[in-house]
Parts: sequence; structure tokens; C-alpha cells
Amino acid sequence: MTSPGRTERLVLPGVLTAEQAARTVAGILATQRTDGAIPWFRGHHLDPWDHTEAAMALDAAGEHERAEAAYDWLVRHQNHDGSWYAAYADGDADAPTDRGRETNFCAYLAVGAWHHYLSTGDETFLDRMWPAVYAAIEYVLELQQPGGEVGWKREDDGTPVRDALLTGSSSVYQALRCALAMAEQREEPQPDWELALGRLGHAIRHHPERFLDKSRYSMDWYYPVLGGAVRGTAARERIDADWDRFVVPGLGVRCVVPNPWVTGGESAELALALWAMGESDRAVTILKWIQHLRADNGMYWTGYVFEDEAIWPRELTSWTAGSLLLAVAALGGDEATTSVFGGERLPVGLAPDCCR
Repeated sequence: MTSPGRTERLVLPGVLTAEQAARTVAGILATQRTDGAIPWFRGHHLDPWDHTEAAMALDAAGEHERAEAAYDWLVRHQNHDGSWYAAYADGDADAPTDRGRETNFCAYLAVGAWHHYLSTGDETFLDRMWPAVYAAIEYVLELQQPGGEVGWKREDDGTPVRDALLTGSSSVYQALRCALAMAEQREEPQPDWELALGRLGHAIRHHPERFLDKSRYSMDWYYPVLGGAVRGTAARERIDADWDRFVVPGLGVRCVVPNPWVTGGESAELALALWAMGESDRAVTILKWIQHLRADNGMYWTGYVFEDEAIWPRELTSWTAGSLLLAVAALGGDEATTSVFGGERLPVGLAPDCCR
């Protein structure tokens, strides 16, 4: 098991002690394969986004070598067009189970790679990741639409799906900012990416009609804030407007209304969004509520059906544990995590022509 001494930064009264954090980190490490892959849990699939989220949690816990192994897995198995498949059986790169190539999944390497660099200061790592990040961002921006939104994915045969998801595009927005930060650090300006970022941010903030209506899902509610496109007064108004719709006091955040199901991942991500808004007290409250999802081994159940008082599904996912650790790291002031999710020092892009 990882040492509690390495997880002192992840202590949050009422949420995690150092020993509890160490058990959670150990649970993620036990899920990781020897080749670096981090599936949801052993025997289930890996998707590139959740794999990266878990790797970021390892960095927040000081497990830098294991996080680096996760990023190296992505570099080794990137497709020729800069993408990754949406799912791999148990993290086996030779066994993709969903050959769609989702834009937000592919872009997220930039967030993880920048977070690792900020955690370690390793310039060699940044140099090694840059070609993969560059190819991934170029793949993603091929699906940006004239209105700024980013198409959801390409099908297995290469057919582009031009419909855009607000959650996915908000995640791409964060990834683009991190990719631009990498480019700035390497002194390789990417003005086309800056323009793309400006157009995407404008679409997220001002044109909800450009995205598929998924307003029943809590992620569409908080992700524009979590991804950094909406902040300040607009963020507070957005969160307050649907708080009672999605938040179940004492239990957590619904995944989708009206289903009586709260989930650990969405709850921890909302806590991160609240922290980014300067609402740390509400963030801590949410994290305290979801401790009913904690299992004896330190991992977290995906969700809870409160009408039936039932844990469902019966799975302990690496990404649920990872999202909770990242929320705790941000609240604890971990510099890399606060920089990536706070965004104060990330590039903001260039305003689209309509807004200049």
C-alpha cells in the first residue's frame, strides 16, 4: 500500500484522513496494469478520458512514476490520426471494444500531461508528450464546427458526427487551454488553436442551441463551469439556477433527472466546479455527503439509488476515486491541480470575430 506520508496533501477533515487517502490511492494503483493502463476496474474497459483522470489523481498523491506510465500508455497506442478508440477491454490496446473516436476523450491527454508537468517540472516528459498532444488537438479541431462547437466523434469508418455535446465541448475547452500552455512553455505558438479556443468559448457561453439538448444530465449543468468557459457571476447564476434540480441533500448529485440516482463522479466534479467558483464550503459539503459511497478498500461505488436504498451499479471505479482525490487536492491547495482546474494562468484564446 502507498504510504500515508505521501497523501498528507489529500487530508480534508470530514472527507479523508491521510490513511484513508492512502487506501484510495492504493486502490487505483491496484487497478492499473503493469503496462500503465488504468481501466474502470479490472475486467471492465478503459476509456482514455477516465484513464487520464485516474492518472491525474496519482500525480496529486505523489505517485509520479505510475502516472507517467499511464501517459506513456496513451502515447504508445495513439492512432495514426491522433485519436484513441473510445474503449479498450480491460485496457488491452489490442482489444478495442468501441472504435468510435470521441473528441473530448482524445483532447484530455493535454490536461493530464500539463498537470503532470506542473506536478514534476519534468521538461523531458513535456517534450515526449508534445507530439501526441499536438496530434490529438489537431484531430479534435478537424471536428470543430463553423459555430465554434466541437463535433462529438468520428465513427469507426471515419464518418464525422458533427452534433456537439456541451459537456464534451466544455472538456475540450479545458484541454485546449492546457495544450496552449504546453505550446507556450515550449515557445511554439499555436495561433490557430487560440482562435479555435475563442470560438469554442463563445459558443459555450452564448449559444446553447448549438449543442444537443442534454439538459437532463447534471454534467451539462456544471461542466461549462468546471471546464473554465463560464466563471464569475455567470457561473454562480448557472449553478444556483438548477441546484435544487440536481442536488439531493445528504446524498450527492443526480446523474440525470428525474432518476433517483446520485453518483460519486458527478458529485466530486461538482465539488471541483464549486471550488473553482470560490465556493469551497459548498464543495466540502458535497464531498462529505458522498462518503456513504466509500467502500472498505478505500474505493468508491459509482452510484446509489436512493428510492431503493441500493448501491448501483455494483462497481468500484478508478475514475470515481480519481475525481474525488482531485477535488480534495484542489481544496487542499495542490498547486498543479489548482492551476489546471482554477485556470487563472491558462491561456484564454482569441475572441471570435463576432465579439471583437
